[in-house]
Amino acid sequence: MSNSDTKSVWQQYRSVSIVYRIGVAFVLGSILGLVVGQPATALKPIGDLFVRLLKMLIVPIVVFTLLMGVRQLSPSSLGRVGLQAVGLYAVTSALAVAIGLGVSNFISPGSRGLEQLLAQAEARSTEAPNAVEVVLNIVPTNPLGAMAEGNVLPTIFFVVVFGLGLSLVWEETDDEAVRSGIETFFDLADAGAEAMYKVVWGVMEFGVIGVFALMANVFGKAGVDAILPFALLIGTMLVAAVVHIGVVYLGGLVVGFAGRSPFAFLSGSRDAMVTALSIRSSSGTLPVTMSDADENLGIEERIYGFSLPLGATINMDGTAMYQGVAAIFAANIMGVSLSLADQFAVVAVAVLASIGTAGVPGSGLIMLTLVLTQLGFPLEIVGLVAGVDPILDRIRTMVNVTGDLAVTTVVAKWNSAVDFTAEAWNDGVVPSIAD
Repeated sequence: MSNSDTKSVWQQYRSVSIVYRIGVAFVLGSILGLVVGQPATALKPIGDLFVRLLKMLIVPIVVFTLLMGVRQLSPSSLGRVGLQAVGLYAVTSALAVAIGLGVSNFISPGSRGLEQLLAQAEARSTEAPNAVEVVLNIVPTNPLGAMAEGNVLPTIFFVVVFGLGLSLVWEETDDEAVRSGIETFFDLADAGAEAMYKVVWGVMEFGVIGVFALMANVFGKAGVDAILPFALLIGTMLVAAVVHIGVVYLGGLVVGFAGRSPFAFLSGSRDAMVTALSIRSSSGTLPVTMSDADENLGIEERIYGFSLPLGATINMDGTAMYQGVAAIFAANIMGVSLSLADQFAVVAVAVLASIGTAGVPGSGLIMLTLVLTQLGFPLEIVGLVAGVDPILDRIRTMVNVTGDLAVTTVVAKWNSAVDFTAEAWNDGVVPSIAD
């Protein structure tokens, strides 16, 4: 094949949207894992490399884009945007747990002959942080150490505080050298952000191969037999996720507050949703989420540069929902019924737990120990669901990322920071209760 032929094939390949290429890789990798079985796990290092590349981007993306967001926001408007984003994230998390409990009460997962598995389960849990630790851990004792360890929430706190300090000095100082130095610092951050977006492009091209390898490994290891006994649990989580996305995000936020077509929003968010479904990490998906907000949804960087890194850390609607589903699942296995008071306690604990949950694969299992302890259930149940957690984790991560973009869209509209003439929004406009 000549160089011109190779270039032509590559151009044809690139002409297909990355979301479709990743979707095909997702399906083909799953099929390979189911057909080949254990040998397919040999592809695991390729999938791990893709995840590591995404994790490599997290801290630089957070630092550069947050500094850009702070630069374009005054301290007063930053406080307003932050309050709006955190308020919406808290409300949607509470609704997510309630929906998870409601769907689970209706479907009743765990009541169909799983009792005998409890004795075979091994607990795989880590002590969950209490409320005081969650709050204290937001403030880093060593900001550079927090960045080096990839601790996103302490990094966000320091960068926001540092960026505000720079903005305040720029507004108050009469020293032109200092003002020039601050402007140069922000310009460097802007250049760094643009460079990272180019790196994101390269990582996502490799992601087609990476997702194929990830799914081949998952299904090659688990197989159909390990998944089928928990099909009802997976189905319950999926139904709850669809209800939450459809009612809360699309109906409430996108249509109700933003006044836009839900199909347009899904079209603009699909890259991030597919990536989240593939890699099981809200933080790892952050570069793609930011790209969708910027290029597809037309949201200004001063909003998404702040709300998306924050959302990737504290907005864990899918994780909160999972706590509700798992609570009913555990109660059914134990043969007990949860009272309304018990379920209200699950809502409160799950919302708190979701705020303290890291946006990394499997973190929902750690938070599940907090809910089970609250209910007085054995932690062996954590081991029971751990076998299918890779599938459940993908669903809840997709919910998390979709929520980040929905909340960011609404906050952007409230602050006149979204271009609704962007390509993704051309599917239509509906009346908005916010207008």
